[in-house]
Amino acid sequence: MSGISTSGRKTLMLFSGRAHPGLAEEIASELGVSVVPTTAYEFANGEIYVRYLESVRGCDAFVVQAHGAPINEWLMENLLMVDALKRASAKRITAVIPFYAYARQDKKHRGREPISARLVADFFKTAGADRLMVVDLHTSQIQGFFDGPVDHLFALPLLADYVSHRYPSSDLTVVAPDAGRVRVAERWTDRLGCPLAIIHKRRDPDVANEVKVFEVVGQVAGRTCVIVDDMIDTASTITKAAEAIFDSGATDVIVAATHGVLSGPAVDRLKNSMISEVVLTNTLPIAPEIHFDKLTVLSIAPLLARAIREVFDDGSVTSLFGGNA
Repeated sequence: MSGISTSGRKTLMLFSGRAHPGLAEEIASELGVSVVPTTAYEFANGEIYVRYLESVRGCDAFVVQAHGAPINEWLMENLLMVDALKRASAKRITAVIPFYAYARQDKKHRGREPISARLVADFFKTAGADRLMVVDLHTSQIQGFFDGPVDHLFALPLLADYVSHRYPSSDLTVVAPDAGRVRVAERWTDRLGCPLAIIHKRRDPDVANEVKVFEVVGQVAGRTCVIVDDMIDTASTITKAAEAIFDSGATDVIVAATHGVLSGPAVDRLKNSMISEVVLTNTLPIAPEIHFDKLTVLSIAPLLARAIREVFDDGSVTSLFGGNA
């Protein structure tokens, strides 16, 4: 069945864009529903057409779309899907966005720059979204950009539990690849009960995605180091951080990140590095042809399904992470 209802009062319906249908199917299986049949295609000039093949009137709609490459195409399709639901009289619309577009552009670093993450939030509000559900935003302040509820989910428990079962915690050191990741890394250390190290680095302001890595602050010699980050894009930061850690005497380096953007040379850099394992979630699709032996991909679908169920039942998404309602 496409949806589920509670005492005849409302119906949960799950929708998927074309960016990551496999994840939507996993979520649907967890929820015991079917993804609503949808027609979507491009016209000759590149404009996108979307239409749902079932009535959505009065439903509690959850639209799953990850903003991977080609990012602008999938973002636009996502907005059109929300608009179609609004115009078809869905009662409430939640945009489930495992990877949020433009999240790294969350503030002005220099004059005459946009705050693109805010603009994306405005797009969704204008399109008709009542609520956003996201996973591991690049910075938490983005939650305040959307004029409505934002459910910010964390992949840390999933990733950390995998690492703790695979590697002895007594040998681990968690490493923040830069100062901006220190708070996240501290949460890892709290969960794993291990020490923290930090990479001091500086980006080249004139070259996009280029990082200069400096010293390692913390005890890494003779230890297995876990570099934790929200995403791996070109893998420049991660591989240079790993080199610095090995130069400081680490015996092994693994990487754990939520979003596998894996742009350009990322896969080759990771394959050719001394990193022994790269652990990601499937918030973004990772094509079979770019899988490599060191890569482990964990499914985020159970977490998203539980959060969707809590929202649908007017429960507490915070309770999924041990917080209070």
